[in-house]
Amino acid sequence: MNTTTRRLASIVMVMFLALLVSTTWIQFFRADDLNSDPRNARALYEQFGTDRGPIVVGGEAIASSVPVDDEWNYQREYAQGRLYAPLTGYYSLVSGTSGIERAENDFLAGTADALWVDRLQNVLTGTDAQGSAVELTIDPAAQQAAWDALGDQRGAVVALEPSTGRILALVAKPTFDPNDLASHDTGDANEAYLDLLNDRDKKPLESRATATIYPPGSTFKLVTTAAALESGDYEPDTVVPAPSTYTLTGTRTDVGNFAGTSCASSGEMTLADALRISCNTAYLGLAGDLGAEAMDEQAEKFGYGSSFSIPFASAVSQYDPDASSMSTDRVELSGIGQGSVAATPLEVAMTSAAIANGGELMEPYSVERVRNPELEVVSETRPSSLGDAVSSSTAAALTDMMVSVVEDGSGTSAQISGVRVAGKTGTAQHGDNSEPPHVWFTGFAPADDPQVAVAVVVENGGDLGGQATGGSVSAPIAKAVMEAVLNG
Repeated sequence: MNTTTRRLASIVMVMFLALLVSTTWIQFFRADDLNSDPRNARALYEQFGTDRGPIVVGGEAIASSVPVDDEWNYQREYAQGRLYAPLTGYYSLVSGTSGIERAENDFLAGTADALWVDRLQNVLTGTDAQGSAVELTIDPAAQQAAWDALGDQRGAVVALEPSTGRILALVAKPTFDPNDLASHDTGDANEAYLDLLNDRDKKPLESRATATIYPPGSTFKLVTTAAALESGDYEPDTVVPAPSTYTLTGTRTDVGNFAGTSCASSGEMTLADALRISCNTAYLGLAGDLGAEAMDEQAEKFGYGSSFSIPFASAVSQYDPDASSMSTDRVELSGIGQGSVAATPLEVAMTSAAIANGGELMEPYSVERVRNPELEVVSETRPSSLGDAVSSSTAAALTDMMVSVVEDGSGTSAQISGVRVAGKTGTAQHGDNSEPPHVWFTGFAPADDPQVAVAVVVENGGDLGGQATGGSVSAPIAKAVMEAVLNG
């Protein structure tokens, strides 16, 4: 073989090797990237041409794929779309996915590792792939009750089963209709998405139940009370100062009680009574005495500072981003859920749920199980403990104190005939205080055998505006949800 032929053979071999390496790299190592590239029309046809599994509540599909006469074969359809949108999210040609549709996509699309047997059977039999059904923990009666009771007001409702962490209801308003985004008319779907995205006032794509953090107001007094009882220095009958006004340490700022009232003519009262009537001045001093470290530690035990996968991630509630360097006045304000304290409605519901569950905090979840097309269970969520937020004795004391709030305190509108209800109201200033306050209620029932814990927030006082309180606006909503669960 002459020199020229050898050189030509070497060049050809190098070219073949380069082609082999390039093909292997594209087909194997970059397969996932190429499949997920939005410009990959083949991947889109494969994805939207699949009979995607349903999302199920109470045995009924709230999201399903229906056959259509176009190039995509199937279109996503949402029953009661607005009611369940904060959970289901959307599945769209133009805006992608969100909520359960995104978090459980592998099961819904039939591509999860746990479904490899089903995929193999599809290949061997030549049948089209089908997605699996994702069954949610939601109680449809509680969900509807939360929706109806919240009405046209802006806010959110979350209900949990205390012993497991199962989410029984999750409602947020304003919301959106995912059917508008599921349309195969890409022009209409894109216009609908941009309208939702650009609505800076209502923010309908942001679930207020899990993605928005609010000042929790006096509902945070549960955390402050827990820190006090856990310290060993306080009991429910411990007498604490309760002046008419409280001057924040190191400032000239005076903070009073709701409507400028005095908590006690004597200037002092028991801790239990301070919680019952939600006395601000007592809790400002109490938080200052406990200190930032104890307050921060107790908040973390209830879940502050963590995000929870339900299975989509919740926003992180916070006590203070820099608790180690808090000034005393900021610590004092934190005792009434103001200052830097911010929480999702999910977190506030978790706080009540932990107290209801004897002090043990359970991880919240909304997916009960997954069934393949043959209705076999391929995945099931097992309740998981996040640890003890408080001791069982502290939880029992808090429960009794919360029962007093509903029986003879600020939360009487949450009373249910024949049922002992535990609860706590909240009124939270926000922004520059020019808007009416957000109003809260959180609690659980029955107090002696808790089946449901709930949190309700209504923005800017809802229909009552500046005249609203947590007891007048949010407590009746919580009552309706608890009744729905207990009567189910």
